[in-house]
Amino acid sequence: MKVAESRFLARLLAFRSGLALTVALAGVAGATVAFADDDVAFVPGNLLLSRSVYDSNAANIAVGAQLPPNCTPGNCVPATADGSYPFVWDNSLVDASFGITAKVVLDQLKPSGELVNSLEVPNSADGLTPTRDQMVTSFPSKSEIALNLSTDGRIVTFMGYLAPIDALDVSNSNTPAVVDPTNPVPGAYSRVVAEVDEHGRFRFTKSNAYSGNNGRAAILNDKDGANVVYMSGNAGNGGNPQPNGIIIGAGLQILTAERDSLAAQNPGLPTPVGSFNVTQLGLKADKTGKDTNFRGLSIFNDVIFTTKAAAATASTRCTSSIPRGFDSNGKPLACPSGVGIPGATAKLPTTPIFYDATQLQTKGVVPYDMCVLAGFPTNLAKTATAFPFGVWFADAKTLYVTDEGNGTTTFDPVSGKYTAAAAQTGAGLQKWVFDASISAWKLAYVLQAGLNLGVPYTVKDYPTGQNPKTSLPWAPAADGLRNLMGRVNRDGTATIWAITSTVSGDGDQGADPNQLVMIRDNLAATSLPAGESFTAVRTARSGEVLRGISFTPGTDRDHLADGDDHGHDRHADAN
Repeated sequence: MKVAESRFLARLLAFRSGLALTVALAGVAGATVAFADDDVAFVPGNLLLSRSVYDSNAANIAVGAQLPPNCTPGNCVPATADGSYPFVWDNSLVDASFGITAKVVLDQLKPSGELVNSLEVPNSADGLTPTRDQMVTSFPSKSEIALNLSTDGRIVTFMGYLAPIDALDVSNSNTPAVVDPTNPVPGAYSRVVAEVDEHGRFRFTKSNAYSGNNGRAAILNDKDGANVVYMSGNAGNGGNPQPNGIIIGAGLQILTAERDSLAAQNPGLPTPVGSFNVTQLGLKADKTGKDTNFRGLSIFNDVIFTTKAAAATASTRCTSSIPRGFDSNGKPLACPSGVGIPGATAKLPTTPIFYDATQLQTKGVVPYDMCVLAGFPTNLAKTATAFPFGVWFADAKTLYVTDEGNGTTTFDPVSGKYTAAAAQTGAGLQKWVFDASISAWKLAYVLQAGLNLGVPYTVKDYPTGQNPKTSLPWAPAADGLRNLMGRVNRDGTATIWAITSTVSGDGDQGADPNQLVMIRDNLAATSLPAGESFTAVRTARSGEVLRGISFTPGTDRDHLADGDDHGHDRHADAN
């Protein structure tokens, strides 16, 4: 066994057994992490935060190197920056597929944000050979490594890649079994679902889904003997028409959680579990596969919910696919016009869609079994004013949706603000309430106070002044929110934690040091309460990004204890 691999195993054992040791974290040598005092790595009821840490190695890429790696003539551009952070992300300005893989770290926090301990997901930087179980993320890919509790609360799941640290352009690579010859990134890497339990033990499952793009979130359904994983993401990075494997490998996917090592797994073609098309709304058909570019992922009352903002519609979607009833025209009974609410008898699916392969190139994955949640926007992306990302149900009549903002980087040097971000009215945390009289959801209000939208903040050791490549300030500012998680308290409030999105002068805003924020909202309020404001719980350091937030594995959904607030609280449903 290699020395580096021995060090990784020793560190993992120390995490489990309660030893204390000093490791390098967040790119800061000598950072001290205190591990748990007993043999349980994670304490139920605490928070789990995912972050990515870039090694800022200048040698990761040389100025003038051809991008993407191993590109074919006509698809190549020269790198304009070396691997030093954050300047390396200026390469995104010339290579639309640019990214570098980095390690994933899971931080256990008290609900107040105080760090308890940290656990690094196995990766090649620890000396692991390619045949050993491991996973990385693409550092600037802002939609990755969302965290979700499994349906019975035992496991937390998230997604990444089977690739080494510091690999280039992996997030737009093909998958091994689904290769698009028009993809300018010729490499192939499996997408991976990671599971972690309350003892800090990992399991991994490979997938050929999301070829050409990325998997964003995963939830394990492990109730009543089930062992399936639902995933959301996007596929495709090539020309049109797209290969069949790209079309079936986008959107909502289902797979069986593996127990073999990654090296022993041989996944087949992707297996979609949800499908949507704007023609369900009476709109003109778009590029095949474009309507299944999904983002956040949540389960409530045995229904899968996901969001979409970057393509054909900006709306919250729901699946109500079992019983999978269809009318004589092949439209789902739950929402024949493309808009509806889940039926009372809906159940979580345990099998993929049985789609018509002969219609993939013309209609995508049919039959369509998804719909826009009644009351949410159905307009096309080119007219979109909403950019939903994460979804959390406090109860059957109260829904919180994060809006990540429009990403516009207009900056006013006089006010010192990103003015487009500051002027947004829908970005932040949207509260929706269900109106039974019309069987639809209504937007009650948007929580923004304390986010300081568009106002730059400083990060230690991060550049000041302007990025000469963009002529905008390096300093990031909040643009909205992405992943979230919440808890219903005994006093009639809901506590919500969320990850901020940013705007900045960086070549890729996904690489900005962002924040974990929290707010307490009056659950019964239907108009904006006075005095409610977000508090920054944690700000990423230079070389870090924050991505997912969940409760720790082993958390009881119905009896969530929290010593920092009101002791014994009730948790409706995480993520």
